[in-house]
Amino acid sequence: MTVPLHPSDSSLGGRRLHIQHRTGYRYADVVDASFNEVRMTPLSTDGQLLLSHTLDIQPSASIQPYTDYWGALVEAFDVHVPHRLLEVVSISTVDTPRLPVWGPGGTWEELADPVTLDAQSEFLMSTPYVDLDLLDGRAAIRDEMRDQASPGEAASVAIARVRERLSYETGATDVSTTAHQAWESQRGVCQDFTHTTLSVLRAAGIPARYVSGYLHTEEPAVGRTVVGESHAWVEYWDAGWRALDPTNDRAVGSAHVTVARGRDYADVPPLKGIYAGGQSEGLGVTVEITQL
Repeated sequence: MTVPLHPSDSSLGGRRLHIQHRTGYRYADVVDASFNEVRMTPLSTDGQLLLSHTLDIQPSASIQPYTDYWGALVEAFDVHVPHRLLEVVSISTVDTPRLPVWGPGGTWEELADPVTLDAQSEFLMSTPYVDLDLLDGRAAIRDEMRDQASPGEAASVAIARVRERLSYETGATDVSTTAHQAWESQRGVCQDFTHTTLSVLRAAGIPARYVSGYLHTEEPAVGRTVVGESHAWVEYWDAGWRALDPTNDRAVGSAHVTVARGRDYADVPPLKGIYAGGQSEGLGVTVEITQL
């Protein structure tokens, strides 16, 4: 199986990362009540281990944690005091695993098995962010993928072609941009690389899901706090889930921290809510990561 990965040698070992993620909203008028959900808690999954987590909310509120349908850890809270500013700070410490060693993978015939199709049907469907019509040139990628000897080789083609088309450009898109819109503009950020890759994987018959989380530096930076990123990548089904980072053309390993999975961004936003009041604007997002 050919895999388009360029991990550094140092990514082969795990890391212990301390993450501070700050975000929120500023309201144009006083808000009497707001109802919110936070998805910023790293998962204990696939060798990743959450060691500690706290969530600080201003104005203070009681937090109701639960696990959502997709397996993400959600912290829900309501604010019932007048406020013009909502600030959320998530602080977590997590151990990340070493770079995974993949087996030989599956076959197209195994992907076409009715049992597999039924089990993974939600990750084969079209969504508002991930269209499968491919009327804009992506159909040629789908056809090239289907000509490959295995799903693993097809996934390599998907990432290569998306990276040939899209250029990374901060601010060129926003959280509402779809795979089609990103493809047409030929620009985007990690969310757009991920949605576009998901569109061709699913169109080719490969179940694939959206993963949100954080990205540390490629090289270790022990003891130094660095400006990290909220990040997104894909996991595709090939006799098991395999994770690839199409934005950076690399395997998902010790620099990546998994927070949530779903069909697309709509299933995993770090902060969402409703409120009674006027216009709002984001406070911006800052992520600081320290390798311990």
